[in-house]
Amino acid sequence: MNAVAPLPTGESAAFDRPLSIAVLAMGGQGGGVLTDWIVAAAEHAGWVAQSTSVPGVAQRTGATIYYVEMLPPRGGRHPVLSLMPTPGDVDVVAAAEFMEAGRAMLRGLVTPDRTTLIASTHRSLAVSEKEKPGDGIAASGPVYEASDFAARQSIQFDMQALAERNGSVISAVMFGALAGSGVLPFSRETYEAAIREGGKGVEPSLRAFAAGFDRAARPPEPVPVLEAEALPPPVPTSVGVPQLDALLARVHGEFPTSVRPMVFAGVKRLTDYQDVAYAGEYLDRLRGFLALDRAHGGEAAGYAFTDAAAKYLAVAMAYDDVIRVADLKTRASRFARIDQEVGKRDGQLLYMTEFMHPRMEEVIGTMPKGLGLWLEGQPRLVRLLDRVVNRGRRVKTGHVSWFLSLNLVAALRPARRRLLRHLREGAHIANWLALAERIVAQDYALAVEVLACRRLVKGYSDTHARGESKFDRVLAAAPGLVGKPDGAGWLRRLRTAALADEQGEALEGALKTLEGAFEA
Repeated sequence: MNAVAPLPTGESAAFDRPLSIAVLAMGGQGGGVLTDWIVAAAEHAGWVAQSTSVPGVAQRTGATIYYVEMLPPRGGRHPVLSLMPTPGDVDVVAAAEFMEAGRAMLRGLVTPDRTTLIASTHRSLAVSEKEKPGDGIAASGPVYEASDFAARQSIQFDMQALAERNGSVISAVMFGALAGSGVLPFSRETYEAAIREGGKGVEPSLRAFAAGFDRAARPPEPVPVLEAEALPPPVPTSVGVPQLDALLARVHGEFPTSVRPMVFAGVKRLTDYQDVAYAGEYLDRLRGFLALDRAHGGEAAGYAFTDAAAKYLAVAMAYDDVIRVADLKTRASRFARIDQEVGKRDGQLLYMTEFMHPRMEEVIGTMPKGLGLWLEGQPRLVRLLDRVVNRGRRVKTGHVSWFLSLNLVAALRPARRRLLRHLREGAHIANWLALAERIVAQDYALAVEVLACRRLVKGYSDTHARGESKFDRVLAAAPGLVGKPDGAGWLRRLRTAALADEQGEALEGALKTLEGAFEA
């Protein structure tokens, strides 16, 4: 408890109960600094203030709740202040991320008769959103709608973007929004004095504070609406490199206008992934799909079969392997992007630590076909080697030894097509494409969905294995859907279920539903 300051006069003397503020912030967002500033501002105005905090479970699995109560002292006596926010009894809720504002409403911390809600509208995805194989991002619309009636006053805007533009962190903008809300009976100078007393990053914090203060006085941002999908950029006819221009000439000369943007995207991806010859193989395969498409009325459907093949074949051919991972992690463009994201300044050193957990399967996959097959036939030797290989490693790519090690793995790219992993991927891709080719003559829409199922396969190591298993289970149902009412719709629903969770429980239920539907 802080020392009792002299009783202030004026408006602050009229408060007969504590003012309570709950701050919900995640690691790195400066929630503790914001709380300290709020306490300092209250004490600077002659109030007694107390702060507590309850940490979240871990980074982005739960925000830390900081809680502040403040009250003018009465007759030189310390007020008794609470340690935790009570539902229905909070004056200000400040959320440093939009879904945290929604969680505060669910907890009952935001009430229409009392609470001012200050929330940043940007999103920092929770682990539960990231872990889903498909799109697990929670919709922001319901939070916007609820805030209209859940809070007495609502101040919502993208505080993270405003902080970045002013070279500071989100806590400074939130402090400015709190000051601009007028909830606390303190002058702007009192808030700014609290920042100055902190002594660190004062000027950027004051700029961000001022930006938040001014923005809080403006009307709230409208509820964001999903923008229509942007039209793809036009496909160039030349980039000035003869080998690449030859690929572009094929894109323009061999494929209909409607599918060229997707074909071009595939060519770019595979050229970056492997080389020009690999992108040429991709175009050779697509030419056969276009012939099938035309033979089965694809022109009337906008060549949907070819477009799906262009998209998902490129994804399949650019499979993630240890060579690709090593390549991406050692690119100069990646280091430059991360430097920019964290705001690295000249003269500063930034080191990144990557967590990698290779398995013996990945090691065997990087071996030439013959050697890899031989080693797979020696299970006792594989188990022995796996004890050495199969463990987590923290790889510091900023250190010469680790950078050179990864760079050496990335240098295997020219040999990729002679390795066992490529052989296995090629066989899997061939079986998938053959199924689509067989089905297109009988059920065009279902064949398109067969191609789209490739999005189930992603990542590498365990992630790839789980995705491929679900992919195989979904495709196993496709032949039985040929000629069935809404066969394409059923396969689409199976794919959606497979993307719903990592364990495949939703897919299991969907397969049982499909079985029951056709038995009936």
